[in-house]
Amino acid sequence: MTISDKKYFERNFFKNLRKKSSAGDLRNVEINVKTYIDSIFGKDFEQKYIGIYWPLENEVDLRSLGDKYLLALPRCEKNKNLLFCAWDNKELSKDFHGILAPYSSNKLSYEKIRMMFIPCLSVDRNLIRLGYGGGYFDKLREDKNWRSIPCIGILTSNCVSDKLLTRADWDIPLSGFITEKEILV
Repeated sequence: MTISDKKYFERNFFKNLRKKSSAGDLRNVEINVKTYIDSIFGKDFEQKYIGIYWPLENEVDLRSLGDKYLLALPRCEKNKNLLFCAWDNKELSKDFHGILAPYSSNKLSYEKIRMMFIPCLSVDRNLIRLGYGGGYFDKLREDKNWRSIPCIGILTSNCVSDKLLTRADWDIPLSGFITEKEILV
């Protein structure tokens, strides 16, 4: 079985598990993210942005962080290019994959991003993330400057894999992950 076949199986398995996550679990993950950010940054966040994502089906919604912090959303472009763009709750447009994102004119450099929270279908204890297979976050993090920014996976605890996930050569481990049950950063 190829790496691609193994990842396909894992994606289907964890997508089905994620569907079983309750609304309460999703809210509790969001609460843990807020607790984590508040515990390390308090009120002084150096006017840098937190990279989040536009939530898709059964993903934890972190947009309420914008009540207190500056937020940036990713924008997927051709050739697997991923930009983080400042988001100020104003008009969004659909990116290359049809996901709502700020306009690319609001593009931020890595120097403006303090940390990134990214959605996971699964993550294992070696901090290998299973995403949707587009490779956008790994491609972004190939750049050492972007890789130096803490990148924390967001998911519910039922999707944390007890077994090691299939890892390809291009998979870059996360800095940690947050669920409704634990903050491992």
